[in-house]
Amino acid sequence: MLLAQALIEARLFLRHSEQQLLSLVIPLGSLIALSLVPLLDAENPVALVLPLTLAISAVSAGFTGQAIAVAFDRRYGALKRIGASGVPRWVIITGKVLGVLAVSAVQTVLLCVTALILGWRPDVAALPVAVLTLIVGVATFTALGLLMGGTLSSEIVLALANLVWFLLIGMASYVQIRAGSIGDWADWTVIIPSVALTQGLTGALSGGFPGVELLVLTVWATIGGIVTVKVFKFTA
Repeated sequence: MLLAQALIEARLFLRHSEQQLLSLVIPLGSLIALSLVPLLDAENPVALVLPLTLAISAVSAGFTGQAIAVAFDRRYGALKRIGASGVPRWVIITGKVLGVLAVSAVQTVLLCVTALILGWRPDVAALPVAVLTLIVGVATFTALGLLMGGTLSSEIVLALANLVWFLLIGMASYVQIRAGSIGDWADWTVIIPSVALTQGLTGALSGGFPGVELLVLTVWATIGGIVTVKVFKFTA
């Protein structure tokens, strides 16, 4: 039942062109532009930009895409019909997380292949930790997106999800690009999940183990998941 739900969610995600714009086109365009155009004061710009674009893709697919999709599914009664069929609430929520993870895997491969073409040369031994960090990050933002989409009205979600997306990506971008010049206060921004994911991916791809960042993401994912299961609504 869980596998079937995950496959359905992945197919539905791929059918929405606006979700692909946020989760693939914008990150891919940002990766190419910031790697080729001399805007960043970095010896290897693609190594700096790739973790950020992977985080943008995760936030877009997991948080914004799911929040808006779920809110409108509730509004038009689609989730009500699924709930009436006897599918448990946790299966629906977990299936959505797995569906987003499957789509994110494809998007990650495309972003990484593009980065390789642009000159990125990863440490193969560091990739498993980076993959783990990305999986936890995608799960975190999907849980938070389901929490918003499963509790608020579609009109509020449509405005709020895009605003929160802008704030999350803006803060992650600022810290990633300006970390060396904004002082010690940047260390505290790791409590923001988008910053934790970006910094965690940067550390993992550099050969380190982002223990603090993984802890922050795990706490957000746990809280978001538990609250979502308890308060998620099938109807608007």
